[in-house]
Amino acid sequence: MARNRIYVFGATLAMLASVSPAAAQQAVTARTPATPLVAHDPYFSLWSFGDQLAADQTRHWTGAEQQLNGWVRVDGRLLRFMGAGKGDSMMQQSRAIWPTRTIYEFEDGGVHLTATFFTPALADDLDVLSRPVTYLSWTVRSTDGKSHAVQLYVDASAELAIDNTQQQVVWGSSRVGDMTVMRLGTKEQPVLQKSGDNLRIDWGWAELAVPQQAGAATAIVGESERDRFLKDGSFATTDDLAMPRAAREDAPRLAIRFDFGAVDGNPETRRAMLAYDDLDSIEYLKRRLPAYWRRNGMTMAELLAKAEKEEASLERRGEAFDRELVSDLERAGGRSYAELAVLAYRQTLAAHKLVADVDGTPLLFSKENFSNGCIDTVDVTYPSSPFFLLFNPRLLEAQLRPIMEYAALPRWRFPFAPHDLGTYPLANGQVYGGGERTENDQMPVEETGNMLLMIGALAKAQGNADFAAKFWPQISRWAAYLAEKGLDPENQLSTDDFAGHLAHNTNLSIKAILALDSYATLARRLGKKEEAARYQALARGMAAKWPVMAKEGDHTRLAFDQPGTWSQKYNLVWDKVLGLGLFPKTLFDQEVSFYLRKQQPFGLSLDSRKTYTKLDWITWSATLSDRKEDFEALLDPVHRYMTESPSRVPLSDWYEATDGKQVGFQARSVVGGVYMKMLADPQLWKKWANRAGQ
Repeated sequence: MARNRIYVFGATLAMLASVSPAAAQQAVTARTPATPLVAHDPYFSLWSFGDQLAADQTRHWTGAEQQLNGWVRVDGRLLRFMGAGKGDSMMQQSRAIWPTRTIYEFEDGGVHLTATFFTPALADDLDVLSRPVTYLSWTVRSTDGKSHAVQLYVDASAELAIDNTQQQVVWGSSRVGDMTVMRLGTKEQPVLQKSGDNLRIDWGWAELAVPQQAGAATAIVGESERDRFLKDGSFATTDDLAMPRAAREDAPRLAIRFDFGAVDGNPETRRAMLAYDDLDSIEYLKRRLPAYWRRNGMTMAELLAKAEKEEASLERRGEAFDRELVSDLERAGGRSYAELAVLAYRQTLAAHKLVADVDGTPLLFSKENFSNGCIDTVDVTYPSSPFFLLFNPRLLEAQLRPIMEYAALPRWRFPFAPHDLGTYPLANGQVYGGGERTENDQMPVEETGNMLLMIGALAKAQGNADFAAKFWPQISRWAAYLAEKGLDPENQLSTDDFAGHLAHNTNLSIKAILALDSYATLARRLGKKEEAARYQALARGMAAKWPVMAKEGDHTRLAFDQPGTWSQKYNLVWDKVLGLGLFPKTLFDQEVSFYLRKQQPFGLSLDSRKTYTKLDWITWSATLSDRKEDFEALLDPVHRYMTESPSRVPLSDWYEATDGKQVGFQARSVVGGVYMKMLADPQLWKKWANRAGQ
């Protein structure tokens, strides 16, 4: 009989296609810094920051409370399974994290409860991916052979639709088909009126949709009314109408009560959908753009009706996707790698917003979470690009296109690529460093090399250079800049800008050299043979000089003029992944051998200056090796960081390699860089990218 593997952090359970109760109880879950619950975009992103779902309030990725609460009453006894508050905590048995699902198992009072958060984050289906809808389900059954009276209560607070609790909120209910849809938002609705980093959305509507089900009742209530259920199981029959009021005043919330009646050993399931309608999503060059799912005029009511209709089919697709991806991840890099990549999956996507341009073209904008809040930052797209090159190269194109269009405008007067397009969600022009005014504190070689490498990788994934052809004058200008400045970079910033300016940066030099060869490959694809030959010869000449300039005994230097130093040469991985063949394999082997001797308890330090490290770059450096044991040896400390870090936040990419503490950043898309290992296997890359119709 065929058997499927159910992927659980800390346990792999061999079982039949459906998860049996006995198997669920066997799960011993390893700790992760935080757990994704509802992860769609930088504003609609809810997490559990602890080991137990009932130990703390659920939170926005920034750490601000955005409460989802849940209780069950079993034979009159109150048990809390989600959020902090009244009642005993229901005993949590396990937590399973899949790419598209998070599943909690609880057991207490003779009843077993399964709580599932399913976000159909299928990168090969842009319509589904862009839907701001997470499916919630709760399954209960008796475990002791007896019948139990069970009620379940869940609510979503006004915090989902505000930046701070002083803001005034309003709400209402409606019917969509057989569903009750409750919604809540701010009175003022300041659509796209502010930008910044540590902000929550305060326009649009948080929505909780409840299909018609046995024993279901809905109401929009305050905290005092909610407490009635907690006390005796009673539930409001009408919505609270005392509005508008500040979100902190008798904290309004969208509430559901399911009365299961007498529950025996047969599982019974109830469902709802948590959604967010943000009206307009992004401002790009002064034009307001809607979410991609809205591009043909679909309303939120129509979306919810469609989402309900397709729930069962999407669940089947999600489960099949999860099983296949986990299997490939384990085969490519081992179990520790697979666990890290699974945790990174929804986080990567949730740091972006997929919108439609005026002609319906998909555009994907990242937010530089807890860094500076920039939008569409090139050196954030660069480390996350392996994720999109693997799952849907069209999504990488959707990130590169806005940068290329902006750089083509007369207002961008520099011979190198921009750093960003503004501060999220306003993509109206670069704000970092010198902005559009001066070269000071920009990243000329860094961003230019990033763009040429990503455009080259995009052409490899798509099998053509059509995207490059549309912007060839800019790309050629950038290649000329790298030809002049790339081999021995001047004193400037790189993507690791927190480390400060550095002249003669050897790793940055590698990026420029590989970018020039990538440009030569693009020229060849476009039939520009002379240009291709000239730039390939240039890149190969630089690559021949580089090892001599950088040599430092059994490794290479941080900077050409700094003896006694070293750094991760993570940029070198593109030589392998793109099949450029500029640098000798002996260099790869030498560097990896040196890295293995330099490891700290929680990973390989970024370079010889500090003990901190970057999670994405370690994975790239590990991918330099063809030896499975070397890759796993470099990834195991990163896995230890994931499971032991004292910093309880959505996965941070910048942390101390000595003790696993977060240095800065959290919930960033750059963790998608861990998928670089998958690109190093040409067959795996082709298999997954082809699913998106590339």
